[in-house]
Amino acid sequence: MSGMISLKDAADEFLSYKRIAVAGVSRTKKDAANLIYITLRKRGYQVFAVNPNATSVEGDTCYPSLAAIPGGADAVVIALAPEKSKLTALEAAEVGVKAVWMHKSFGDSVSEEAAAVCREKGMLVLPGGCPMMFSKPVDFGHLCIRGVLSVFGRIPKKVNVH
Repeated sequence: MSGMISLKDAADEFLSYKRIAVAGVSRTKKDAANLIYITLRKRGYQVFAVNPNATSVEGDTCYPSLAAIPGGADAVVIALAPEKSKLTALEAAEVGVKAVWMHKSFGDSVSEEAAAVCREKGMLVLPGGCPMMFSKPVDFGHLCIRGVLSVFGRIPKKVNVH
């Protein structure tokens, strides 16, 4: 696949994968990564918490890396500081992840270097937005956030795929 597709189409493809890792979950606070993790779990996805400093998150096993997930993951949501996103993207490529979503709403995990790694390795990459803006049923709050962020150019309208 090459060219540009809409963020919605990219989100639909990402959300078609059923084994999704969430890198950046917190063992001590409820943040965006934890909300994404909990919501995807409730919606029937097989989700994997990833944090090298935790053994348990949200009552589930937490893995220190993508490589430690038994059977691997098809996709990963990155909710880390941008400077950590490239290392996660490189690991995702090494372990056969097909799609990477770098979370960006009011916080930011997007790294252009990480996005370039994903494209170079043939992975779908969504550099911005949040899976909760597209995972059905989308709650009213995330619909509003998606609209506001779209208007202000904080999420991409199109995604470059290779």
